[in-house]
Amino acid sequence: MDKITKVKQYLDRGDKTALRNFLQKFHPADIAFMFQGLEFEEKLSLLTLLNFEKAGSVLDELDPGERSEILSSLKPEVLSHIVGAIPSDEAADILSEVSEEKAEKTLELMEEEEAEDVEELMKYAPETAGGIMTPEFFSLSEGTTVDDAIIALRAEENVEMLSYLYVVDEGGRLCGVASLKRLITVEGSCRLKEIMNRNVISAETSIDQEEVARLVRKYDLRALPIVDEGGKLVGRVTVDDVMDVLEEEATEDIYKMVGTDDEELSKKSILNVARLRLPWLLISLVGGIVSARIMKGFNITLENVIALAFFVPVIMGMGGNIGMQSSTIVVRGLATGRIELGHVWGVLFREIRTGALMGLICGAVVGIAAHIFQGMAVLGAVVASSMFIAITVAAAVGALMPLFLKSLKIDPAIASGPFVTTANDITGLLIYLFLATSFVKYLE
Repeated sequence: MDKITKVKQYLDRGDKTALRNFLQKFHPADIAFMFQGLEFEEKLSLLTLLNFEKAGSVLDELDPGERSEILSSLKPEVLSHIVGAIPSDEAADILSEVSEEKAEKTLELMEEEEAEDVEELMKYAPETAGGIMTPEFFSLSEGTTVDDAIIALRAEENVEMLSYLYVVDEGGRLCGVASLKRLITVEGSCRLKEIMNRNVISAETSIDQEEVARLVRKYDLRALPIVDEGGKLVGRVTVDDVMDVLEEEATEDIYKMVGTDDEELSKKSILNVARLRLPWLLISLVGGIVSARIMKGFNITLENVIALAFFVPVIMGMGGNIGMQSSTIVVRGLATGRIELGHVWGVLFREIRTGALMGLICGAVVGIAAHIFQGMAVLGAVVASSMFIAITVAAAVGALMPLFLKSLKIDPAIASGPFVTTANDITGLLIYLFLATSFVKYLE
């Protein structure tokens, strides 16, 4: 018997005690997974059986759409206990998804100190370093001795904060970091400013969360200190926060590449799902209409040499596919930091050379096929040449479009999918028909 079936049986029997004991065995992520097989009322019943801390952790694990639906049904009195029992960064994320009125009422019912931390975090944009950081960190002044620092470390109850010992000046500005290993290998009378590493990797609260993830990955950090505009230490972003960011950003990019977003999974109405998908499909539809109009403009060429029409789908399809490959590689390279705008020409030149090589091979294959099937050497040459040029151009367009959008500070992920495919379909068709028209007297 699977877990969801067992949960449903407990709910049907109204055996809350047995269900509560059953749920205690599972991690919040496992309980969140169970929610996928439950009705809305069953989800609410399940949530009320958990202690406030675990209920908050379960909410944090849910998909945004599913979480918003549940939050809309929770009263501020209940919500205040739940968000008050979890870390302030998670509480801020949850409260940012409810109405402003409900969030204010919830904060009023919370403990004053907890509410202040959450309110401070809610001032930052959700997808920035400030929006994902936790304000809990361990720091000592630069004049502290090593002996006093060790005593302070031993007294710290929150062990999770002890990845690094941050050193600050009198104004709270970050000026260094000391490793725990360094503390136990030097004289106890030494001061932190004498042993700390002054070359600290940090980030300001306003930078994008993708850049935060890139810094953590690049420098192999367990936590990244976050500072305000004046350099004052205000929080830190840990590895588990970065993992969430990477998953979120990758998922967002994948959805954008196919013309939708992650809200679709939580949409019950087919009208809402259609609303998300339709704009990109309309782009493809317009592209199809434009292609049809182009073919009409070359109707004399196509009428004189019917065999040309047989290879239109091949030329258009290959151009779209190559463009998708190039744009996907560049989009992910930009997202992970492996490709930078300063290296635009190197990336573009590489993709053009790659496209040319693939175009040469594919063009030769389809050209030979055209010659064999139709018995026309000139047709094979036209098809092969068109394929070569179309694929080379498609690779260039696929690489250039994300780079261009990135320079305009527009998410390059929207360059993939229907947009690039449609553009390369039209480009490939024009190349093929222009070339065929130029040689039509040899094809008749």
